[in-house]
Amino acid sequence: MISKTLTEIYQLLFDRFGPQHWWPGETRFEIITGAILTQNTSWANVEKAITNLKSADCLTPEKLYRLDPAQLAELIRPAGYYNIKAKRLKNFINWLFDNYDGELANLETIDTDRLREELLAIKGVGRETADSILLYAFDRPIFVVDAYTARIVFRHGLIGPDADYEQLRELFESSLPADTQLYNEYHALLVRVGKEFCKPKARCPDCPMDKLPHTLDAEYL
Repeated sequence: MISKTLTEIYQLLFDRFGPQHWWPGETRFEIITGAILTQNTSWANVEKAITNLKSADCLTPEKLYRLDPAQLAELIRPAGYYNIKAKRLKNFINWLFDNYDGELANLETIDTDRLREELLAIKGVGRETADSILLYAFDRPIFVVDAYTARIVFRHGLIGPDADYEQLRELFESSLPADTQLYNEYHALLVRVGKEFCKPKARCPDCPMDKLPHTLDAEYL
């Protein structure tokens, strides 16, 4: 039943919005950088920070590894919390150099579960960020869960409102084929409908999911 409902949701969203072309980024490292910088900020601000890194010709692991943290923080200032995010980027890059010779290609043969554990052990890399890196940079079949996803599935009663991140991820992964392109598109579509309709105060009229039942109390809507 859940599998059928999730498939129906995907089709409703895809029919309305079409392909979302996620994740924006010209290189694998740019995608990873974006995943780290996008925490607690809009993508428009991340794009400004990435543009700064490109203009300074330092959007590679090796160049950021050598870059002074204060200089890095200044370059990514538009992304907000720039001192914290500079440390998080440095933490990822230091891990990459300490364990994998600074080469992203050396991560390709690592088992997905092990790679996820290692990413989560990096200070400042949470589950959503780690899963975004796995899905979008390494094409691993991991479903990315964010606040939009949680709000949508809670409101439509697909899982209990006390479900945690891993339970939400399992809901999708156990109900859908392990298809990276499907997970990629589905996550992007959920973000789209979350931004336009399933806001903290729901805007249900004309939402592509409006014909689906809302089973939670109004306080969740």
